[in-house]
Amino acid sequence: MNPSEDFVEEGISQRNLKRASCSTMLTLAYQSLGVVYGDLSTSPLYVYKTTFSGKLGLHEDDEEIFGVLSFIFWTFTLIALFKYIFIVMSADDNGEGGTFALYSLLCRHAKLSILPNQEATDEELSSYVTEGPTDSSQSSALKLFFDKHENFRKGLLVFVLVGTSMAIGDGVLTPSISVLSAVSGIKLKITELHENYVVVISCVILVGLFSLQHHGTHRVAFMFAPIVTAWLLCICGIGIYNIFRWNPRIFRALSPAYMLKFLKTTGVEGWVSLGGVVLSITGVEAMFANLGHFSPFSIKIAFTCLVYPSLVFAYMGEAAFLSKHREDIQRSFYKAIPEAVFWPVFIVATFAAVVGSQAVISATFSMISQSCALNCFPRVKIVHTSSKIYGQIYIPEANWMLMCLCLGVTIGLRDTNMMGHAYGLAVTTVMFVTTCLMALVMTIVWKKNIITSISFLVFFGSIELLYISASISKVPEGGWIPLVLSLVFMGVMYIWNYGTRKKHQFDEENKVSVNRIVCLGPSLGMVRVPGIGVVYTNLVNGVPAVFGHFVTNLPAFHQVLVFVCIKSVHVPYVRENKRLVISRVGPKEYGMFRCIVRYGYKDLQQENYDFENRLVSGIIQFIETEEECVLKPTLPEHTFMDSNQEDNVVHSLSDFQVTKSGIEHLENTIIKDESLQILKAKESGVAYILGQSHAKSKKSSSVLKKFAIDIVYAFLSKNCRGPDVILNVRHTSLLEVGMIYYV
Repeated sequence: MNPSEDFVEEGISQRNLKRASCSTMLTLAYQSLGVVYGDLSTSPLYVYKTTFSGKLGLHEDDEEIFGVLSFIFWTFTLIALFKYIFIVMSADDNGEGGTFALYSLLCRHAKLSILPNQEATDEELSSYVTEGPTDSSQSSALKLFFDKHENFRKGLLVFVLVGTSMAIGDGVLTPSISVLSAVSGIKLKITELHENYVVVISCVILVGLFSLQHHGTHRVAFMFAPIVTAWLLCICGIGIYNIFRWNPRIFRALSPAYMLKFLKTTGVEGWVSLGGVVLSITGVEAMFANLGHFSPFSIKIAFTCLVYPSLVFAYMGEAAFLSKHREDIQRSFYKAIPEAVFWPVFIVATFAAVVGSQAVISATFSMISQSCALNCFPRVKIVHTSSKIYGQIYIPEANWMLMCLCLGVTIGLRDTNMMGHAYGLAVTTVMFVTTCLMALVMTIVWKKNIITSISFLVFFGSIELLYISASISKVPEGGWIPLVLSLVFMGVMYIWNYGTRKKHQFDEENKVSVNRIVCLGPSLGMVRVPGIGVVYTNLVNGVPAVFGHFVTNLPAFHQVLVFVCIKSVHVPYVRENKRLVISRVGPKEYGMFRCIVRYGYKDLQQENYDFENRLVSGIIQFIETEEECVLKPTLPEHTFMDSNQEDNVVHSLSDFQVTKSGIEHLENTIIKDESLQILKAKESGVAYILGQSHAKSKKSSSVLKKFAIDIVYAFLSKNCRGPDVILNVRHTSLLEVGMIYYV
């Protein structure tokens, strides 16, 4: 699929979703049920079971049931409804959500970015807009603080990586606990069924789920949305039935007073059990991370109109049943189902558990994609799966990695209570990271009073810290799993970011001065052969060291030289007519240009991108525009850089498609000699020069650094996708130059 401008402009992009019709919004709201809310809606399968798995299950008083329900109701209302739906959803980054979206938003407004190659021209992008209320004294002071202290900027990145790695770990636990909890219900009717068969059935379902992912979110959503809708209606109806049959007084539990009574009565045992209560809001972070797959308004419609009331009635109905059947505490969900509808509900529950995994899988794809763009994850293949909904993606490597980890957790633990303990710690940590970032967004981006931001942080942060403390107590009983997974993921992400930054630092320190190149004369001191030479570089200015290394060993180069830099910008996407920024390097007779290819963190950076023709058409248009600027220097739309800059002129190019017929047309119409030379050079062939840089740690480095650079980073660099894939370079046109840099 070619991610052309039509992909954004004619589809349902985040930019025009606000103008979409009512039917489109309702369609998106319906689809969101199958992708966004599957995880959240399947929580009733295991919340009460996990909450009462410890010593709390020995209590016989109904006050404990009422207290747990009160905690579930107010946690669900305050965190899911008020925090995420009413507040966090409003902090989208051009329609994108998730931890990295908040971080990107902060980077644009407070200059927190540690991404290299950021330029003033990037701020001219429409999606980079930072307009809003003028800075307050408090927001200015906070910006100045981060600007002066680089260590705090690095610390913020590590904090974001912690949240992201925990969220990815959540993607491993959700499918395992959801599917295993649903399938375990069959043992109520087939008591002689061995546990091994339950595990095998769960594994088969998981393999089938991950095998469907390549069809894309759009198709999966239409397949899954009816299942989630049926599931929500089922549990809502069963909940109402159980309330009126078993205990209509359960409505009293909605009073917050029961939470205080619960903690006072149960003490430490009640506090520890809160690690199970927090499972009622698993999926809210995936809901925010999946924002780019749909729209904020469509997600809010689905939540407030169907998801919220259905789940509240489901939890209340199960509590009403438990108040009369304390002996069924570990199998309360299926026991609470009326006998006449058990099998239909069991089948729907099994399908709903499969769907529940979809939300976090899609969110994991989004987070990995954002991490790649921000130099925090090795480059992987990212495939857009919808020509209409911008942001729906599939990552094959991540998909199969998640599948293997899910199978390992399912086979290794076989216990939903242990999975629940692990699950709670991962979820609460991610939510706390989001709360902290939101407090910064409220001050820096929204320009709110610092007291408002602190109040938000203290109120919601204290709730989440309470649940984190309860979950930490369960580390020996399964809570260690997300810690280990997050440490591995965070280690990979930080090492990749560190190695990438050091590589860029090496390139900056060893780049060749343009003035030195100019002193060599138009021939650059070597033979200029026909054709176009494209030199890939990590720099937006200067001549890369790989070029000097190449000509030292082979003193010949093409008559047209183009230094190409592919970089990411802190925006979700860059429109095609703003993708390329062309400038000239040195005087006109040298035939040297620079092309900066800009991508947002949600843009597709590979596959069917006709880079050669776009590059040639861009250079030709730049030359023509340059001539017009010389003849009409007062034209306002052309921007010239200062004469002391290395690159003389910078222009953003429109999406100028070039085909063979287009080139023939240009040959007939363009009369400028330089343009004709470019076209003839294109016909002679295009060669790509890529530097194969190998990182090596210095001899004086510590053992830990040597392990990180010489083993981990070297392995990741060797197996990730290179720039030749992004540029769609033919192997017959590729030349690689080996270099070693020490860090």
